[in-house]
Amino acid sequence: MSRQAIAARPPSFAAKTVSVALIALCQLAAMALWFSASAVIPALVAEYGLSNFAQAVLTSSVQAGFVVGCLASALLGLADRIDSRRLFAGAAFVGAAANALLLVVDPGSVVAPTLRFITGVCMAGVYPVGMKLAATWARDDMGFMVGLLVGALTLGSASPHLFSALGGLDWWITLAAASGSALAASALINLVRIGPNRKPTPPFNTHLLLVAWRDAPLRLANMGYLGHMWELYAMWAWIGVFLLASFRMVMPPEAASLAAKLVAFATVGSGAIGAVVAGLLADRVGRTTITILAMAISGSCAATVGLLFGGAPWALTALCIVWGISIVADSAQFSASIAELSPPPWVGTMLSLQTAMGFTLTLVTIHLMPYLVDALTWRYAFAPLALGPAFGIYAMAKLRRHPRSIQLAGGRR
Repeated sequence: MSRQAIAARPPSFAAKTVSVALIALCQLAAMALWFSASAVIPALVAEYGLSNFAQAVLTSSVQAGFVVGCLASALLGLADRIDSRRLFAGAAFVGAAANALLLVVDPGSVVAPTLRFITGVCMAGVYPVGMKLAATWARDDMGFMVGLLVGALTLGSASPHLFSALGGLDWWITLAAASGSALAASALINLVRIGPNRKPTPPFNTHLLLVAWRDAPLRLANMGYLGHMWELYAMWAWIGVFLLASFRMVMPPEAASLAAKLVAFATVGSGAIGAVVAGLLADRVGRTTITILAMAISGSCAATVGLLFGGAPWALTALCIVWGISIVADSAQFSASIAELSPPPWVGTMLSLQTAMGFTLTLVTIHLMPYLVDALTWRYAFAPLALGPAFGIYAMAKLRRHPRSIQLAGGRR
């Protein structure tokens, strides 16, 4: 057989399986950096007496960095100019270094959020780039592929809570483990093969920014995504603190601390189940169906979880895990909707704009939570997050009735 014939053969199923598994593993390992500082906030408060603002900024600065990184990458076309594996590896390495430097600075100083901002910029070279790598292997399984990668992101975001539980009271172990995990991802990503469906990313076009608002289906899909993001990262950032405060009311301090860390890991990590299952179902039952159902469940959890505050730990744990599964189940479907509703030359700009708007909104709710706790107590502080899913359901229901919704999921709205 000639070399040309060999080169023309499609990659084997085994090659696809190994590469996609490696991409998911690397994404999981690198994303440990995202909530590494958030997971140890109770320990940092006890040792350094951090203010509400200082606590919130350790997470929100990552969000801000991610927005800046995504927009810079889109404007410069980095994902097409640099081999995706090298970009991922470099971003994970720098992010690991910035995270490790938190071990030698005062968490209450301006240096700490600056390092977290750098980490967020680096995450823009990990999460979207990992998605781009996985898409090179997608054929008729894009829904599952995206769900798998969102699941990896979710587990990676949850992992610092597990590191914290294993590390006990030594908060530095969590930060060190997250950096070590990202360094491993930086090395392993180089073993990934790029699939046969490699395509250039449509260029970022600033002239299209107003189109996302003027075009009704795109506007409604973005409104749904904003409702989803209003709830998601505020819950992920503060669920560990909430659980610790609740468990301390009914458990000895050491037992409460360990239980809160493990349940926080289970709550955030269980979202991987929702992401993968929703990814499998969305192409079959429809994008709006999945997003409306997921937001109805997660919004109900946000509205009622505080009623179990200080109550039976098993009941609170069960509700939190349902919340964790449902809160991220719809995440990938908003991006898929934008991709399907946009003409091909617009896709890159529209997805970048959606990401920028969504993560910018998370800055509001992440900073709002400590003040809601002060004003409403933990019993009612999460309830305002339910406003986001309610707004998202309204938007996706309107999109479902729009004639162009036939473009979603091959006609399955």
